[in-house]
Amino acid sequence: MSPEPPRILLVDSYDSFTYNLAALCRKAIPNCYVHIIKNDDIEPKVLLSYLPYFSAVVVGPGPGSPDIPEDIGLVKDLWKIDEAHALPIFGVCLGLQSLALEYGAVLRRLSVVKHGQVSAVEHTGTDIFKGVGPVDAVRYHSLHVELSGAKNIEELASTHDEGNGRVVMAIRHRTRPFWAVQYHPESVLTRGGGIEVMLNFWRLARTWSSSCGRVTRPWDQKAEGIFGTPWPYVRPSPSTPRINTPLSVSTIKLSIPGLSAPDICEVLGVDDDTSPFVMLESAAQPGRFTIIGCLTSMSMRVTYTIGDSFVHLENGESCDHIDMGSQDVWSWLTSFMNKRKVTGSSSEIPFWGGLIGYLSYELGIESLRVSPHRLSSQARHPDVNLVFVERSIVLDSTSGHIYLQSITADDDEWLTAMAAQLQSAARNYSTYSSFNTTPYPTKARPNTSAVILPDQNLYKSRINLAKEHLFAGESYELCLTANTRITLNDPLAPKASSTNSPSWQRYKHLRELNPAPHAAYLRLHPTTLLASSPERFLSFSRPPGTTYQLRPIKGTVRKGPHVTRAVAEQALRGSRKEVAENLMIVDLIRHDLHGAVGENVEVKQFCTVEEYKTIWQLVSVIEGSSADGADQTASHYANGALGWEVLRRSLPPGSMTGAPKKRSVEILQSLEDEERNVYSGVFGYWCAGGGGDWSVTIRSCFKYDDRYECDAHSYTKFNNSDCYPGVHEPEHWVVGAGGAITALSDPDAEWDEMLVKLQSVLRVFGAAVPRGH
Repeated sequence: MSPEPPRILLVDSYDSFTYNLAALCRKAIPNCYVHIIKNDDIEPKVLLSYLPYFSAVVVGPGPGSPDIPEDIGLVKDLWKIDEAHALPIFGVCLGLQSLALEYGAVLRRLSVVKHGQVSAVEHTGTDIFKGVGPVDAVRYHSLHVELSGAKNIEELASTHDEGNGRVVMAIRHRTRPFWAVQYHPESVLTRGGGIEVMLNFWRLARTWSSSCGRVTRPWDQKAEGIFGTPWPYVRPSPSTPRINTPLSVSTIKLSIPGLSAPDICEVLGVDDDTSPFVMLESAAQPGRFTIIGCLTSMSMRVTYTIGDSFVHLENGESCDHIDMGSQDVWSWLTSFMNKRKVTGSSSEIPFWGGLIGYLSYELGIESLRVSPHRLSSQARHPDVNLVFVERSIVLDSTSGHIYLQSITADDDEWLTAMAAQLQSAARNYSTYSSFNTTPYPTKARPNTSAVILPDQNLYKSRINLAKEHLFAGESYELCLTANTRITLNDPLAPKASSTNSPSWQRYKHLRELNPAPHAAYLRLHPTTLLASSPERFLSFSRPPGTTYQLRPIKGTVRKGPHVTRAVAEQALRGSRKEVAENLMIVDLIRHDLHGAVGENVEVKQFCTVEEYKTIWQLVSVIEGSSADGADQTASHYANGALGWEVLRRSLPPGSMTGAPKKRSVEILQSLEDEERNVYSGVFGYWCAGGGGDWSVTIRSCFKYDDRYECDAHSYTKFNNSDCYPGVHEPEHWVVGAGGAITALSDPDAEWDEMLVKLQSVLRVFGAAVPRGH
């Protein structure tokens, strides 16, 4: 009988790069099983009895300090195991610091923090560096160790920093099988000291075990019960019976030059402010498709609020209170979509029908098991707000084609009527345009907007508090944000009614001022969201052979007369700060994607400068696919549920939190006074054919529409005249903004950057940043 593959125990200290390290282990030790535990999952005494099952232990990185028990957990006990239980251990970053500290080294803060920085590492060429050439290593640390006085610890590598001097980069224990590196071998930019060093560790580990006569204990049910299934492991989806016959798509393709997305929306009745409406618009390159939902009174709405054990399922005039039982909302929605599979349309069209809407920032926090801010006494936006779209219109800006679609059975009459209505509208708009050159006013009257900015001094003080967390090793980057509130009181502007929607006029003005590839107008009461986001978060293609792609943006330069591509390249790719911020998010996203799909994750593009309508941006592209074909062969993933799982694991967006994600979110909770809610979440769609596309909710504004009240879990509609007879009610909007705080951040510059981001949205309301700010 052939021997069992090696089993590696990977100890995770709540880091956001752990699965990258697991992937590196699998690459260096083919066919090995990697079992991942948190550093506080198991009592050290219990773990001791299970170490014989493993060939080696890898101690991963993590936030915090090795001298704080809550940060290091059981790791400190691993370095003190007796000879009878000894086994090879490899530490990374926090792991190195912990090993050195246990044997007498001194822990210090770096004078110049190294987060996402690449350094040349000098090494001995022996031991774990045997046969290794030049090493350029990625560093994520603000703490380091001094080995003077340390017993039995030998330095293997170091680097020299301006401002820090000589810094230890790798060590080993002279008599025990312990090795460690300070840098991150699993980072996408580490060269020479990644797989090469891990291969050497495994060689040395096997040699040591052989010389000691150490043999691993065969795996059994007892160990399985403690450590579970090894990584890579795709989380099973709820086993929900699907409909026997998938729904089919009926499509009509039209070519109607000159008919824009806003024109079509107005044909569909977007001006009726009392009705729900959804549009995901590619208002600028490189966006291509615009998706418009043709909703009816019977379109199914799904809303959920964090902490609840139920969802609201609204259909027509009723809203049912659906208990989720043992499921969370992610699993419940997977079951919901599994019953609504759609087949049969053109693969070129990205959306055939399915869910459209938004997911809040707090929904992602809930998945991280972090307690979010709660506003128990105030009305708040749902954390999940989606509508199931059965009829839709898709515009292809590349071909100019317009696709009318329905997944409702025997809906040919609607398709034919809608085609005729759009063609008639195009003729009418053409006639209207030839006689009328005055556009409908889309912006607010001057001096009618009251803008309440965050407190400037408080925000700057919190930037300094954030930096202190960075210096202490708690995080590598923190995306600090704050809400700006706008009260729009324009009595001369037309009031909202069944024939006029002020929010739609605002959106049209927003798309004029800030055209974006990932724009949206979502009116899903009680929430109305106007979005002009430049950042696609996650897209996944239809099965089979699904590709999961994330496109983080870190680094932006506004276009100007003298800002050529060369200038933008120098400002973005030439900036260590911008590249470091992008690198941190790339490594974090690789971890999130590895955790969902397994080993097949690749950085397709790193820090490429892309040109957009008004800006240059530093964009990276990370792609993954399922190693075992789960999206194709497993029935419960055949409708895009694995893409939904990738989304679950990836929220909230790392570009809006920082890394490590969980600790960064906890810190941000202490620095921000209120919920982000819709801001910093995502909006987009999950197609019933299995694909999906979600964008980050930034450069956006949203409001709570109090013309709609929830009575017995049902949103009851009121006309403006019924609610406020003869009274003009102001509009209240929220705009979130902020920036990534690093050790190099200047509070004044960060405040100014936030104001610049705000200004693009404030102009929609005829407002500007108040003087003196």
